[in-house]
Amino acid sequence: MSEPIISLDTSLIREGKLDELKRAVAGLVEFVRSNEPRPIVYQVYVDDTDSQMTVVQVHPDSASMENHMTVAGPAFAGFAELVTLSTLDVYGKPSGELLELLRRKVQMLGDATVTVHDQQAGFARI
Repeated sequence: MSEPIISLDTSLIREGKLDELKRAVAGLVEFVRSNEPRPIVYQVYVDDTDSQMTVVQVHPDSASMENHMTVAGPAFAGFAELVTLSTLDVYGKPSGELLELLRRKVQMLGDATVTVHDQQAGFARI
C-alpha cells in the first residue's frame, strides 16, 4: 500500500509583495482545487507578522504530488518575485521523480534544501 506524502514549505514574503502574493495564492489554490482531484489537503498560511508563508500539502501517495508538481508547476515561476522559499520538508517516501521536481522548485524560488523525513511510527486514516 502506498503511504501518504506530506509537504510543508515555508517562504519569506518579499517586502511590499503581500497583497500581490495573496491574489496569486488565491488563484493557485483555485486552480489546484479545480484541476487536481487527488490532493487531500492544500492549504496556505501567512504568519501573524505577514512576513512568512507556509504551504501544507497532503497527498495520498507520491504519484499525486508528482501530478501536482507537473500540473501546477508552471505557475510557480510567477511566485519568484513574491517569495523566497526557505524550507521544504517532505514526510513519507517520495519517488525519485518527485524529489527531482521538488529540487527544481527550490532552484526557482529560493535556496532551501529538500529534507525528507522517514516515518518511524503512526497511522493515517485517509
